[in-house]
This record gives sequence, C-alpha cells and structure tokens, in this order.
Amino acid sequence: MPCEVGAIVEGKVTGLTDFGAFVELEGGGTGMVHISEVSASYVKNIRDHLKEGQTVKVKIISIDDNGRINLSIKKAASVQDSAQRPHPAKPQSQRRPSAPANVWQGQKPVATQGQSFEEMMARFKQVSDEKITDLKRSGDPRHSGYSRRGSGGR
Repeated sequence: MPCEVGAIVEGKVTGLTDFGAFVELEGGGTGMVHISEVSASYVKNIRDHLKEGQTVKVKIISIDDNGRINLSIKKAASVQDSAQRPHPAKPQSQRRPSAPANVWQGQKPVATQGQSFEEMMARFKQVSDEKITDLKRSGDPRHSGYSRRGSGGR
C-alpha cells in the first residue's frame, strides 16, 4: 500500500529518540513522529508515552522531497475520536445568549411566503429605517448625559 498524505495507518515503533519516534508502517516504509505530534498534552519524555515494539495508529501528515514521512499520533487519535463520538447538543445553560441586552432586537420577522418581491422590499426598507432611527437616537447627545460643551464660560 503506497503512503498517501492524510491516510491513517498502523505501524510499529522501531526506535525512540529525545525528539521523536520512528515507526515502521504496515505498507512498508518508515516515518517519524515528532515529539510534538505524540499527544495533545505536553510530552516531556517520549518514553513515558511510547515503547519500542508498540503498535500505534498514525496519520501521514507530509512526505518531503527526500521521501521522509512525517507522522502524527495525536491527529490520528483526534480523527478517530470525532468519528466515534456523537456530538451532543449543548445544555441550555451552556448556550450563548441570542443577543446582548444593548443590541437592537426589532420586530420578529414576518413570514414572506406569498409576498411579492415589491412587498418584501418595502418591508425590508421599513425595518432598515427603524434601525437607522434607533441608532441615530442612541447617538444623539441631547438624549444622553454627556455634553460636548465645556463647563465654565469663555
């Protein structure tokens, strides 16, 4: 089986160094897993995570011009985890609120089924005008407690 970037294959750890592990792939060839690609958590000593002779699943992340194969155990594991684990919906308490309190909410959208383009456009213009009016009103210095004029007479 030829090595292909993105493929997930099994291999056997044949050697360990301070900077990574060499893995003999099932289809032939040898690649290297850099220490940063062993686990999602920080790896200080690779020997705490891998042993020679251990079988591992790896993802082929690149093959350089010299034919060197770069592998990742953590990317292979994340692909497997996401494929096996269903994505549950977040509980209501963890969902983000729909909009902050200071954002213009406007009126709820009106159903557009059966309306002509001209009617939908007129409704769009009306809603836009309402938003612009509200924005202008909120920025009007006469309605806020702030005045641009300095205190004290000149």
